[in-house]
Amino acid sequence: MKLQFWSVGKAHEPHVKEAVEMFTKRISHYYPVEWNIIPVPKNTAMLSETDLKKKEGEAILNFLQKDDYLILLDERGKLIKSEELAKFIEMRANESVKKMVFLIGGAFGVSDEVMKRANYKWSLSPLVFPHQLVRLILAEQVYRACTIIKNEKYHHT
Repeated sequence: MKLQFWSVGKAHEPHVKEAVEMFTKRISHYYPVEWNIIPVPKNTAMLSETDLKKKEGEAILNFLQKDDYLILLDERGKLIKSEELAKFIEMRANESVKKMVFLIGGAFGVSDEVMKRANYKWSLSPLVFPHQLVRLILAEQVYRACTIIKNEKYHHT
């Protein structure tokens, strides 16, 4: 199974880039993994919130393949513990999911079409975090889940 982290917005900012890359490299020992930064559409200042989400949604849906398993990070998604995330990832691998995509939407969230397409909606926290920080938390939590699956020392309960 391949893991992909998608984020709408700008490239990793320097203050998180090193840590995101470190956890991404660690994940690569367990699963092939890559980042896809989806650029914000041009002329965003001219677009309404709804139109912006629609344009971003079209780009996201164009990148997705029919069989991709889409996990949408959304503040209204399900809160799960690290151990549950590990079980979730392991179950998808056992189900022969070819590609699992973790999506961080744009500043205003995602379009209804992307919301409907999501196979699972996951909330990292009831708190709202900056997108750059969400990238780091996502990479670290997926790495933590990988170590839990392999019963390695990184995670302590």
